[in-house]
Parts: sequence; structure tokens; C-alpha cells
Amino acid sequence: MSPKPTCHLIRPASSYEGKQGLSYFAGIAAETVGSTGICMHLLTMPPGARAKAHMHESHETAIFVLSGEVHTWYGDRLEQHIVVKAGDLFYIPAGVPHLPANLSGSPASAVIARTDPNEQESVVLLPELDALVA
Repeated sequence: MSPKPTCHLIRPASSYEGKQGLSYFAGIAAETVGSTGICMHLLTMPPGARAKAHMHESHETAIFVLSGEVHTWYGDRLEQHIVVKAGDLFYIPAGVPHLPANLSGSPASAVIARTDPNEQESVVLLPELDALVA
């Protein structure tokens, strides 16, 4: 018989390198608390940081920007562009290629939630799209 699920407190002190090329603070995930349907992490992008073009094949992403601003290119050929600023909520549907970058001189921080409990499992890198964003 498996143990009864219980609540967990995570204080994001440790970090890990994601496939996307960014450093995430450990948060809520299957790996940390045994979640089965969601993950939530804190990301701080230093000035000039840029992720690799990627998508999450079967999982939706919701982002709340705490501070700063992040430019995000999205779409099949990264043809769409939006600037997401502190206080904004941004939704990325499953299977949509995207590439975020902090083009400012200040750090940008965001809370990221995804319907994939295994934070890195659904990340699909799209190196053929990286050069489309200069």
C-alpha cells in the first residue's frame, strides 16, 4: 500500500540547469514532492539571458512575471513576438514553439507552472529555430 499523499513546503534554495539553457530554482515537481499533474518553479533570467528555442509537446504553460520584462518569440517559425512585463500573466499552449529572452539591463523573475509534473520531461529543443531570433 502506498503512503497517503501529504502537503510539502519547498523553499527554493537549490537550482538546476534546464534543457532550455536557463537556471531554475527547485520547486513543485514530481521529483521534489511527488506531484502527478503540475510543476511550478521560479526562474530569474539575468540581463541578456536567452533560452534555446523549444516547446512542451503535450503540456500547457502559465507564467506570472514578478519583475522585469521578457521578450518572447513564439509560433511555428517564431514569427510572433510579445513583451511580457512585471504583473503580466502569459499562457503558452502545448506544442507551441517559443524562445524567451531578457533583453534588458535588469534581471527578470517569473513563476512558471506547467501541466507536466516532471519539469524537464516534455521539453523538446528546436535548434533549427534558434537562428531565427537575432
